[in-house]
Amino acid sequence: MKKLGFIGCGNMGEAMVAGALKGRFAKGEDIIVHTKSRESLEKLNEKYGIVMGKDNKDVAENSKIIILAVKPNIYREVIEEIKDSVSEESVVIAITPSFSVNSIKIMFDKDIKVVRAMPNTPAMVGCGMTGICFSDSMTIEERDEVINFFNCFGETIEVKEELMKAVGSVSGSSPAFIYMLIEAMADGAVMMGMSRKDAYRFAAKAVEGSAKMVLETGKHPGDLKDAVCSPGGTTIKGVIELDRNGFKGNIVQAMIESANKFEEMESKVCSEIEGK
Repeated sequence: MKKLGFIGCGNMGEAMVAGALKGRFAKGEDIIVHTKSRESLEKLNEKYGIVMGKDNKDVAENSKIIILAVKPNIYREVIEEIKDSVSEESVVIAITPSFSVNSIKIMFDKDIKVVRAMPNTPAMVGCGMTGICFSDSMTIEERDEVINFFNCFGETIEVKEELMKAVGSVSGSSPAFIYMLIEAMADGAVMMGMSRKDAYRFAAKAVEGSAKMVLETGKHPGDLKDAVCSPGGTTIKGVIELDRNGFKGNIVQAMIESANKFEEMESKVCSEIEGK
């Protein structure tokens, strides 16, 4: 029995594999993977020393923790394929916004242990943030083990399932908003004559450092902002311009729209599966 099994292993799946190995959660021989592409599977085997599964059923039958790292549109197809190969003692991790814990259990047609997780793409550089919730049947020890796994490539916070749409917005979608901010900041610097390469470096490091200040000082972001704004200075001029153009309101609205889409996707799928 392998410690981890991956059905599908794209960018996020590979980040999880790499994190599990780096964090010493598992060794290569403790991880079994199957992907549709034989070429991709062989590359993962060569790079990480993982075990190559014959098919999805092979992964399901031989793993303690099974990660469904496939696109949401084939979740039902994959679950139908493996449901008879998954025992009630297995732990199934879903990393898609579309399926609730209950809908996953219904598709498996048994009271399996289900984890619903929402990691984000910075997991690829070991700096991910994951919101997570569990089915009631999971023990404290099993929950701790799963959290330890996700902590291998970032940080993890357990949330109520109804807050998953907030996690998807503030953590899952938001890296795209930050990339847009970095791009805009760099564009401004390029307009002033800076090279594109240096501009992206300056902008990205400013975002990284600012985030670190919030996390490590524990101070309110507004207080940290005020500390940069000297009376009559350059920063307060820029802050006022951002406020004039609705910067904070635009960000909040973008998050609300992302959350609404999350809820729409979840509601559609759960209605079909749960008959709600």
